Amino acid sequence: MSIFLDQNSKVIVQGITGREGSYHTGRMLAYGTQIVGGVTPGKGGQKSEHGLPVFDSVKEAVDATGATHNVIFVPAPFAADALYESHEAGISLAICITEGVPVHDTLKVVGTTSGMRIIGPNCPGLISPGKASVGIMPGHVFKQGHVGLISRSGTLTYEVVDGLTRAGLGQSTCVGIGGDPIIGTTYVDVLREFANDSQTKALVICGEIGGSDEEEAAAWIGEHLAGIPVVAFISGRNAPPGKSLGHAGAIVSGSFGTAQSKIEAFQAVGVRVAERPSEIPKLLLAH
Repeated sequence: MSIFLDQNSKVIVQGITGREGSYHTGRMLAYGTQIVGGVTPGKGGQKSEHGLPVFDSVKEAVDATGATHNVIFVPAPFAADALYESHEAGISLAICITEGVPVHDTLKVVGTTSGMRIIGPNCPGLISPGKASVGIMPGHVFKQGHVGLISRSGTLTYEVVDGLTRAGLGQSTCVGIGGDPIIGTTYVDVLREFANDSQTKALVICGEIGGSDEEEAAAWIGEHLAGIPVVAFISGRNAPPGKSLGHAGAIVSGSFGTAQSKIEAFQAVGVRVAERPSEIPKLLLAH
């Protein structure tokens, strides 16, 4: 198994004729993802440069292709409307790659699109190695296996996965949830799915300073995932107090959301915490 995505998932690309949408559509197709079409208003009836049908709306695309998944490569001012359109068309999982989406837009969308899972915004997407990849992840560093991974950061995901793969530790599904203060799918949401996935035998959580998502994930692990090997890494340990670094969500206020509070939360429930990404494979193999 895997979570959220497999070789049978039918995916459409919003913004397929744009530079980023077109480029990453080619990469997703090369990986084997079942991309069935795209959406660019005003260009319906045309073909993308990959020979895929282009539709004027998500509903037209869903009706014609039976797509259940959507990946969004549209400018930030239009991302919320793209998500609303996906929801109205019956998409079950929308992956919003777009960064710079206003927080208020995301807050409203997340609160009014029940029944559709949103991953992102400002995320690298997800991949079930050997099956399908949706987003911007470099597929060549991934290997099919039994380690589930959740991360706020795209680049950190690739670094950690490269180390896992080199150590012979393949992955079941890797989910980049995004680094904005408000996101559609949290660590706990993904942990619930991994807990019911027979392919996933161990977990890696890559977090960073800011917010309380990692502490909440630690509490959920302590209550529901006893006995499953889990290794965590928290970036931003040396961030100056009160500074916003990197992601919009990486903001610390007082002792809230600090690297130390997150590390202690994980350690309190038996999760081993790596001091640097390169230690993660060794800690997993030591379980």
